[in-house]
Amino acid sequence: MIIATGKQADMETADGPAFDVERVRRDFPILQQSINGKPLVYLDNAATSQKPQCVIDAISDYYTSTNANIHRGVHTLSVRATEAYEGARRKLRSFVNAARPEEIVFVRGATEGINLIAQAFARPLLKSGDEILITTMEHHSNIVPWQIVCKQTGAVLRVAPISDAGELILDRFQKLLSPRTKIVSFAHVSNALGTINPVREMVAMARGCGATVVIDGAQAVPHIRVDVREIGCDFYAFSSHKIFGPTGVGALFGRFDLLNRMDPYQGGGEMIKSVTFEQTIYNDVPHKFEAGTPDIAGAIGLGAAIDYLQDLGLERIAAHEHDLLQYGTAVLSAIPELTLIGTARAKAAVLSFIVDGTHPHDAGTILDHEGIAVRTGHHCAQPVMDRFGVPATIRASLALYNTRAEIDALADGIRRVIEVMG
Repeated sequence: MIIATGKQADMETADGPAFDVERVRRDFPILQQSINGKPLVYLDNAATSQKPQCVIDAISDYYTSTNANIHRGVHTLSVRATEAYEGARRKLRSFVNAARPEEIVFVRGATEGINLIAQAFARPLLKSGDEILITTMEHHSNIVPWQIVCKQTGAVLRVAPISDAGELILDRFQKLLSPRTKIVSFAHVSNALGTINPVREMVAMARGCGATVVIDGAQAVPHIRVDVREIGCDFYAFSSHKIFGPTGVGALFGRFDLLNRMDPYQGGGEMIKSVTFEQTIYNDVPHKFEAGTPDIAGAIGLGAAIDYLQDLGLERIAAHEHDLLQYGTAVLSAIPELTLIGTARAKAAVLSFIVDGTHPHDAGTILDHEGIAVRTGHHCAQPVMDRFGVPATIRASLALYNTRAEIDALADGIRRVIEVMG
């Protein structure tokens, strides 16, 4: 990798040509606009990523030429729609290296995936006194579902602490594991801090006490090649809209043997083989977890997003983002009034920070006047904010289409914030 000194680095990898970020940017129509008279600098990718033209086209093409319900018709449009939908499932299987397509369940996103596990797997399993272990850095979607199931079953929620750098304190995590631990659930990557957890080691520890392991992968899949079989987890959930696909759809990987013995999370059409007033026979995995008409266009759009990422090359994307993270960390650290929150040694492309004497919401508003989109608030991770003693942070989250020049614009914007608020 060549580290450039100008506004934008030229990314050269050992196994491929330079990462042409300007060409990539042309794939995203929304980036070609101005906000408040300034070029849009979009740094809110951890909340939702932008969509390349190929994803937009895939969704439009479905509604233009293929729109029909799936699995239920013998006419041509239904057959086409079914093949496109199931084709997306096969792409997702390959993307995370699941053993078979049936291990991929389409859900509305990581949040629904975790709720599905909590209610369909954990609730029948747990009894009073059993324990669920999570970490301090979790998103609310990996806290609240477990609180609900604890209230339903009498199980106890345990929380592993994190360090001042935002890293999991691994020996404390291990000490909280016991024969009472039935479920261990944690983020692969923290949305608020960018911390990359040592998931393989954590899974091995949890396996040592016989626990089932759930991973929230929403923030990992845009940045890291994920291999669920290498990681060794039982469940892995993620969302389409974080990886350049449409909103309202996502995927849950689950080991086939576990999915097969679980009862459905929701009832209705499609998830059945037979219904009488006396009994219902459920459909096979994964269809028994996909009640009703799904987001067919969303699944197809997600499949197109997977194709786009694979074509660009996940390793080349990761190298580009790592360069941006290093550059951004150096540039922002040079501003005396700015304090980074989350300085883990292993990080994804997330820069969370506070500015002396300025509420993050005020900073976000001023930055928006400069055309810069960042996220301000607690990021649905209030326990993380409590851990660091702040009400909120400013979060700049980077993606494959971001540039060093945009980081320079962010730094200039922060200096403008300091000037206005000073």
